[in-house]
Order: sequence, then C-alpha cells, then structure tokens
Amino acid sequence: MPSAIPAGPAVPPSRFVVPVLAFCGMVVAVMQTLVVPLLPHVPELTGASPGAAGWLVTITLLTGAVFTPVLGRIGDMYGKRRVLLASLGVLTLGSVLCAVSSDIGILITGRAFQGAALAVIPLGISIIRDELPAERILPSIALMSSTLGIGAAIGLPVAAVVMENFDWHTMFWASAALGLLDLVLVLRIVPESPVRSAGRFDLLGTLGLTVCLVGLLLAITQGADWGWTSGRTLGLFGGSLAVGLLWGRYELRTRSPMVDLRVSARPAVLLTNVAALLIGFAFYANSLVTGQMVQEPTSTEYGLGASLVVSGLCLLPGGLAMVALSPVSARISAAYGPRTALALAAVVMTVGYVIRFFTSHSLWMIVAGATVVASGTAIAYSALPALVMRAVPVGETAAANGLNTLMRSVGQACCSAVVAAVLAHLTFVAGGRTAPTLHAYLLIFLVAAGAALAALVATLFLPSDRPARTAPRRRAGRRGTVAVTATATAAGESA
Repeated sequence: MPSAIPAGPAVPPSRFVVPVLAFCGMVVAVMQTLVVPLLPHVPELTGASPGAAGWLVTITLLTGAVFTPVLGRIGDMYGKRRVLLASLGVLTLGSVLCAVSSDIGILITGRAFQGAALAVIPLGISIIRDELPAERILPSIALMSSTLGIGAAIGLPVAAVVMENFDWHTMFWASAALGLLDLVLVLRIVPESPVRSAGRFDLLGTLGLTVCLVGLLLAITQGADWGWTSGRTLGLFGGSLAVGLLWGRYELRTRSPMVDLRVSARPAVLLTNVAALLIGFAFYANSLVTGQMVQEPTSTEYGLGASLVVSGLCLLPGGLAMVALSPVSARISAAYGPRTALALAAVVMTVGYVIRFFTSHSLWMIVAGATVVASGTAIAYSALPALVMRAVPVGETAAANGLNTLMRSVGQACCSAVVAAVLAHLTFVAGGRTAPTLHAYLLIFLVAAGAALAALVATLFLPSDRPARTAPRRRAGRRGTVAVTATATAAGESA
C-alpha cells in the first residue's frame, strides 16, 4: 500500500484557508445546477433539440463522476494544491466557452469542463486534513463537504434571477469571473499539501474506471429516452458490468491501484459509500421537484403557478440552513461520532419528506419541508468525509473522498432517472396541457424517504464510533509536526 510522504518546509496555515476552499467548493457546486432553469429555453435559444439540450446536465454528471476520483488520486500523488488549481482553471475555461457561444456543441464542451471541476471538493477536504490542527479539522471538513449542497441550493435561484433579467450568457461570464477569483485566492492563500502518496499512477486502472462509469451513467441517464429494455441501454449496463469485473480483478493485482479495493471493501468504507449514494438520491429529489411542482399551473388543482424566480427561491432557505448547520454537524460528530451524525441526518431527511407528502398545497409548508430535507443533507454531507477519513490511510484522503463524492453523484443520477420516469408516466390533462399528477410527486417523496431510511440502515451497520484519544499523535508535515487525533488517523496508521 502506498505510504504517506511528508514534504516541504514548515509554514503556518492562514486562517483564510478554509473560507477560500469553501468558496471554491460553492462555486463548483453552483455550476452543477446553473443551467437547470435554462434547459426549457435551450432549443429556442440555440436551435438544438430537447435531447441535445439535456446533455448540458448529463455531460457534467459524466465528467464529474470520472474526474473526481481520478483527480483525487493524482492530487494524493503529485500535490493537491496543484491539481486544485488545474481543476479551477478547467472550470474557468468551460465557463468562458459557454459565455462566448450559442452553439450547442461548444456549450456541451464547456459544461464538460465545468463538471470535471467537481474534484475541487474532495481535494479541499484533503488539504484541510493535511494542513489544519486537529481541533479545526472536523468543523472545517463539515463546511467543505456541505458546499456541494449549499452551492446547488443557491445556484437555482441565482440562475433564475439572471434568466429573468439578463442575457443568459451573463451567468457564464459571472461563473468565469468567480473561477478566476478562485484561482487568485488559492494561489495567494492555500499552501501545497505536505502529504503525498507513493507509487506510480495507474493509467490502465483509470481507463477501466472511466469506461465503466461512463457506460453505467449513460445507461442510467438516457435509459428513459432510449427505453430501459432497448439494446443500447442493456448493452451499456452489461458492458459496464463486464468492464467493472475485469477492472476490479486488475486493481486487486496491481501494486499501486487507482482505487484500493481492499480498503474500499472494509465495512467502514463500503457502507459509508452506500450511505452516500442513498443520501445523494434523497437530496437530489428535493432539488429536482420543488421548483417544478410550485410552477405547475393552478389548473392542476395542486400547482401554485409560481414564477421561475419564486420557484428557485423556494430552495434558498435550505441553502442558508446548510450553511448554519455544518458547524452543528461537526459538533455532533465530535461529541457522539460521525456515525451518529449520519444516522440523525437520515432521520431528519425522512421527516422532511413526510412533511412534504402531507403539505403539498401550501407554498410555505413546501418551503418548510424542503428546508428540513436540506438540513438533514447538511448534517449528512458534513459527516460523510469524517467517516471516510477515519477509515483510510492519510495518503489516500483525496482519492477516498473523491470516490465518496462519486457515489453521491451516482445517487443523483439514479434519482434523476427515477424522477423523470415517474413524472413522465403518471400524467393527466389539465387546462389543455399534459402535466404530472399530484400522486406522481407524492410517489417521488415516498421513494426519496425510502432512500433516506435505507441510508439509516446502512449507517446503523457501520462500526461503532470510537472515542477519540485525548492525547494527540504527531506526524511530520509541511509545518514540521502536526497534531492529529486518533479519529483522523487511526485507520490510516493501522492500514
């Protein structure tokens, strides 16, 4: 197994490191949902077909899924700050491409670059683990991990406001400017991580993982359009399974694997990743259906006929709740363990969907239910990296958190497919147009609540939280010696 290699002189970290990394994470997360309000208008704005327009979301999912674990592994080996800067540069380039063109091919290319930048979040978590003193690690990674949900909740209303008041290219120019600001801030404030993982980069393993993920996610995201029993869909599922089995066999035999499957198969890691997939599913349902539901016309007898801006603002209180609750989650994890925090999060999300199920005719109760779901998501997203970090070696932090972020993305992809299928098949005619029935939305809430409950079950099977040792251990690092608690390093040392 690769060992952690300390490098570099002793330099104290700036107090601005965490705010800068969190800001980078939020900018990247905003990119994931930025085009959602734009999608219905893309055909008339670009002349593209609705199917091609859908690729503006699908391509970010694919590139994010592929590049997040890969760039995390590269960061562990060659420098996390260096890879972080490259990711932000790619994000900025993708934003510029989208800002200067209305050609659907260029827009899809730009969105592919934006999706690849999702690796910023696990890289930031890894830098925090390497750079900060022990007492600041949990609250800092809680904030960094929560940016994935915070940015998604903020991105929708911001994009809606831009769509209502400005040329649609404006939001891409703004994202390019934010990307440049991120680059400057990281260059000036964030130090290079002191911990490196030894070994050679696993190119063949990377290619195998890429083929497996692309095939799987294409089948999930396009299955509804192609037909779930069509040759293309079944072929992609079958091909992904075959490549995945060959890839797994190869990874178990290579000396420096892209993904250490022996570590990933440990119950502490495997069940955490299963919970991440289920939490990602439950979170994304809240984001996908809230805006559409309140925009449904009043002729449906459940829709509120809200504007695009109002529908986006429905998710804003949830984003603010996530900001407020990330330090609370860190305190829960510190006091009772991240396993307890994740179990609590799953319960809160379930309660949120119960509220949504019974209060789907009132705007304020819809907002309240969506905010409760977002609150549970904040606690979950804050606890997940803490669970990962206590179960993997220090030198594999970015790669392991990249894999965990990937599992959230797979959960979101599955949720998108389920939501699309339910809303397309449970319809009726209201006011001269076809619309989803109220039961379609209620079914989605039930499925999402079921995913949250399944995450709770997976969490309960995790190894029990162990109390942290009061006496910190010390390891060599960029700043000389760095105090690290047992919860952050015990698993890595034993590995």
